[in-house]
Amino acid sequence: MAPHNATALALDPENALRAEARALNAQYGELDTPRLLETALHRLYPGKIALVSSFGAESAVLLHLLSEVDASAPVLFVDTRKLFGETLRYRETLVERFGLTGVRTVTPDEDELAAADPQGALWLQDPDRCCALRKVLPLERALEGFDAWMTGRKRFQSATRARLELFEVADGRIKINPLANWSVEDLKDYAARLDLPPHPLVAQGFPSIGCMPCTDKVAPGEDARAGRWRGADKVECGIHLPTHGREIDGSGI
Repeated sequence: MAPHNATALALDPENALRAEARALNAQYGELDTPRLLETALHRLYPGKIALVSSFGAESAVLLHLLSEVDASAPVLFVDTRKLFGETLRYRETLVERFGLTGVRTVTPDEDELAAADPQGALWLQDPDRCCALRKVLPLERALEGFDAWMTGRKRFQSATRARLELFEVADGRIKINPLANWSVEDLKDYAARLDLPPHPLVAQGFPSIGCMPCTDKVAPGEDARAGRWRGADKVECGIHLPTHGREIDGSGI
């Protein structure tokens, strides 16, 4: 199968990509994760695919798997300028431990920050717009030139991710979720077997870690992402939602 058939994309790009995702799920949906990564990186999208990683609570497993297949593969890390210091140090720990040479740190545009969030407190009034400014738009720019990207999302993480496919379509690209069908136990077993270093905040009650102002501890029995934007009607930062036509100063964010 040839990804991104030029004629089909020109006629109806979104439908062509959806058909491509269905075909990819049918053909590769039963592969184990290492073979899926090998196929995506070296057969389907060579030189045109990146892993997007938050270097968060569960990131070590996928980053290690990636390093075993291709330690030089592009890894995009969005530094929103609101992250925990522990996350930034954890990124350096994993980069060194796994020998990752393709990590690229993506940051918000300084002029956009000065115009839209001069006091750095936009998260208080409009967390959706803050996420768009500091995370969604920087990643959109960083993904230019890539035909596909990979995430660390899993079905168990929340109700909104319960039906996650391995291959899906997002904003004109194929998006791959190599760990979609992994369970909590699968992750723990893999990390324990390889002695992977945990994110230091997990032991402090943070099973899901984002920006410092918008991440809270999670009580026993709560959803793993219950501490994200606690008290707000918000469950995703926006990276995993359609973003066509959004502007940082528009009402759509």
